[in-house]
Amino acid sequence: MNSKKNSNLKLSTAQSFLRWAGSKKQILPTLEKFWSPSTHKRYVEPFAGSACLFFRLKPDRGMLGDINKDLIATYLEIKYRLDELVEELGKLKKGREHYLSVRGLDTSILTASQRAARFIYLNRFCFNGLYRTNSKGQFNVPYGGERSGDIPSIETLRKCSSILKSAKLVAGDFNKILEMVEPGDFVYLDPPYSVEARRVFKQYNAAVFGDDDLRRLRSWLTKLANHNIDFLVSYADCEEADRLRRGFYYRTINVRRNIAGFTDSRQLSKEIIISSRPIRSVIL
Repeated sequence: MNSKKNSNLKLSTAQSFLRWAGSKKQILPTLEKFWSPSTHKRYVEPFAGSACLFFRLKPDRGMLGDINKDLIATYLEIKYRLDELVEELGKLKKGREHYLSVRGLDTSILTASQRAARFIYLNRFCFNGLYRTNSKGQFNVPYGGERSGDIPSIETLRKCSSILKSAKLVAGDFNKILEMVEPGDFVYLDPPYSVEARRVFKQYNAAVFGDDDLRRLRSWLTKLANHNIDFLVSYADCEEADRLRRGFYYRTINVRRNIAGFTDSRQLSKEIIISSRPIRSVIL
């Protein structure tokens, strides 16, 4: 496969190649309305995850960051070494035994492309698209069963690779990414939920993003607003969200969530979007 051909792929609709617990795919039609190619010079996302909004918008300039170093390393392989990655993905087979074997690999002896292929494979076939590690930093999510779908298609990977060409990729805490924000940027923030008792998605331990992080995030929202930098936050509608939305524009949206991990156990929950700009003028 030649990853350099079909440069016009960037013009077509693209979906993320990753599954991700808490993904905002359902509300993308609402979120995308806050982005203005004529107004915003760059798209910035400090909690990238599956970056589904980024791939949908296809911005000419972008910056994706995440504290998950394996995730950012995978994006780098998609961006720069797609052919090698596709070759490694072709060696992996669907099935519980093979999944457990791949999950148990010593990543220190793998090449960068092999590690990225492993990341995509485990993400595709793990339970409910979760990302969770044990105390040793080893991925430990169980096999998701036969309903997990298939490895992302070559066409999907090509499209994502093309769109990633315009993006700066940064591994690190959200503070590191936000320190690089400039006037004219559009900042989309989709942080993991900090409250342990009501966590809907347990892909992160509560200690990874807690009260201190929530306070730091709130401080950054104030800084962005004071510098007239547009931002958009998506979060679960809960007590913690009150601390983020105070003084800003917001609206709640109904979303069906796969709470138990099975399609027949979907529940209606509320998502809140918080903006530095009046929401009515954007989405109506």
